[in-house]
Amino acid sequence: MSIKKIKFIAILGIICLAWPFYTQAQAKKDLSAFDKGTYASKTDTLPYRILFPRHFDPKMKYPLLVILHGAGERGNDNTAQLAYGTEMLLNDTIRDKYPAIVVLPQCPKDSYWSNVKIDKDANGKRIFNFQEGGEPTRAMSALLGLVDQFLDKPYVNKKQVYVGGLSMGGMGTLELLRRKPKVFAAAFAICGGDNTNNVPKYAKRVPLWIFHGANDSVVPPDHSEVVVAALKEAGAQPRYTIYPNTDHNSWDKAFAEPDLIPWLFSNHK
Repeated sequence: MSIKKIKFIAILGIICLAWPFYTQAQAKKDLSAFDKGTYASKTDTLPYRILFPRHFDPKMKYPLLVILHGAGERGNDNTAQLAYGTEMLLNDTIRDKYPAIVVLPQCPKDSYWSNVKIDKDANGKRIFNFQEGGEPTRAMSALLGLVDQFLDKPYVNKKQVYVGGLSMGGMGTLELLRRKPKVFAAAFAICGGDNTNNVPKYAKRVPLWIFHGANDSVVPPDHSEVVVAALKEAGAQPRYTIYPNTDHNSWDKAFAEPDLIPWLFSNHK
């Protein structure tokens, strides 16, 4: 074997050994782009991460996008909510073409974005009972305050405010639309759900794109299907994407949709 070939194999081996550490470092570097913040009121606090446009100018106005995580990312470390969707948000092309302020709040471990009641059947499978109306949960109450706080910022374009979420966050998205139907220019809900009696309150006001996995074993796709049916019955024209052979993590495919961000930001109040 030639000396050149031996050197090549040695270098290749070093690269293979170093690659996992490199990618981990890159991930940490990427997530550091999300600044930390905390919303505080007299009764509640809500940690959040925020991603500003690359060349942020406080004298300009930018779209605001709020993204709500699922139940598995609840807590107070102000990090777990970055588990999904960040690759899309940090995409260079998206950041350059659609400069926006992105806020990712974190729901406390002992609360829930929406006021859905969760029971279990005889087999231990979760049953979601979405409530009609009702008082907001502690997490939703803080989220409403956080949204109001950002709406008061001079650099937020109030004609381009968006919200989206996955699982518990998809449920929270629909509830947030009901509680603030005049605020949002568009929204997306991934494997979420709502009480169909709530749907008319936001149906004609907010364009929606709803996603769900056909084989979702956690949140049945029926919960999205009935919302889509109620939206159409109310005169809305929602986008609805059902992923065949996909279980609960339909957010992986939804966040990879090339038209998601362009569609979202094409809507204005």
